[in-house]
Amino acid sequence: QVQLVESGGGLVQPGGSLRLSCAASGSISRLNAMGWYRQAPGKERELVATITSGGSTNYADSVKGRFTISRDTPKNTVYLRMTSLKPEDTAVYYCNADLEAWGTSLRDYWGQGTQVTVSS
Repeated sequence: QVQLVESGGGLVQPGGSLRLSCAASGSISRLNAMGWYRQAPGKERELVATITSGGSTNYADSVKGRFTISRDTPKNTVYLRMTSLKPEDTAVYYCNADLEAWGTSLRDYWGQGTQVTVSS
């Protein structure tokens, strides 16, 4: 049974920083791209950042220069360092991974989400 578990969310002041972590566990045979998405109330889920198994990254324009995605592949973990946070960054942040579990085919897995609230 594969699980993705996010951590690190919380309440921060505008201009503050947070580091989100997501660890994938279970019978994983192949771990490809990982990423972070977010969804604010009344809005569609949107891409925040992705990182391939080779380390190539992609960011939404709204977070470029402020957020940094990284991964520790041996630990099956992806991180999102968020700085200069703005109220509009408030959302539930979801971890995503493209992976194969033993005995299955490649597909997307999602974490439960972690709340990030930026407010003064």
